[in-house]
Amino acid sequence: MLFIGLMSGTSADAIDAALVNLAGNDLEIIDYRQYPLEAGLQKSLRDINLSSAMEAVSELDCLLGRCFGQAALALLDANGTDAGQVRAIGSHGQTILHLPRATPPRTWQVGDPNLVANLTGITTIADFRRADMAAGGQGAPLAPAFHAWRFRSDRLNRVVLNIGGIANITILPADPGQEVRGFDTGPGNTLMDAWIRQRLGHAYDAQGNWAKSGEVQRDLLESMFSDPWFTAPPPKSTGKDDFNLAWLASHTGKTGNSCRDEDIQATLLELTAASISAEVLARAPETDEILVCGGGIHNTALIQRLRALLPGMDVKSTGDYGINPDAVEAVTFAWLARQRLENIPANLPSVTGAEKAVVLGAIYEAV
Repeated sequence: MLFIGLMSGTSADAIDAALVNLAGNDLEIIDYRQYPLEAGLQKSLRDINLSSAMEAVSELDCLLGRCFGQAALALLDANGTDAGQVRAIGSHGQTILHLPRATPPRTWQVGDPNLVANLTGITTIADFRRADMAAGGQGAPLAPAFHAWRFRSDRLNRVVLNIGGIANITILPADPGQEVRGFDTGPGNTLMDAWIRQRLGHAYDAQGNWAKSGEVQRDLLESMFSDPWFTAPPPKSTGKDDFNLAWLASHTGKTGNSCRDEDIQATLLELTAASISAEVLARAPETDEILVCGGGIHNTALIQRLRALLPGMDVKSTGDYGINPDAVEAVTFAWLARQRLENIPANLPSVTGAEKAVVLGAIYEAV
């Protein structure tokens, strides 16, 4: 039962591709690879906003559809696997808009699944978020259902922490009578990445070294934490529509914008660490283990800060339990594709706020 999971996160720098064997309750990750997006396409994705012309959006939809299809084919070629052996591809696409609190609520992922299916010859499942939103949910996060399937323990209270562009947590109580909860906690890497890209031209702050060279500005941190997002109760999800350089500028402007660039980076790292730890301590204080995944696990300064803010909790990698932390989201969408083909609801109303559990994703047959 081979499936491929494809995912491009908030950073929009690469396509994550996972080849997975899903037979019953077993999970075997055959391979996971990252296929970088061309620099011009990355810039187009970062620059897109609510006023972008529909022609530009539709062009990106097609370009990314081909990129996702090519990533799947490259993954198969690297493993000597014939496309006919793969039951389906689960393709999340690239989120360009996520407004769960708007009227009406809406979300939009591009990367035309028709092109993915046609290019690969493999049935493709896509558009996972809107079925949950139609049922009154936020359409995100969706990974908690997979986290519960793979990481829940009957001995340890666990939190799965995904630090992508946006950070989110999944609370997995050891008591089977307690429901799984999960939500976005706020910015993960997105503000740190955007700031270092603007000021130094780097894609990201390697190991958090630039942030470590600065000093946290408490007035700026307090200003950012005054955003009502941080005190809003779950369910909640967010994205670059909420947290971006314009949002940062609105707060640096309030505080006089007199601090050094590296001080701002240090403060952004603290914002990520403090917002995550505050939610864990408030909503899952009995946590024994925190399993970290996503690109943020490579920011050693961030992980060190999380450990300092979460004493008594064992902060480790999902790799300690058999899944490469970079691969978790791609594997999630391979699993979600299987759930769709088996008509099994895959959202968690306790996470997204949906009125009911629903089957997620639309099926695009290969032609």
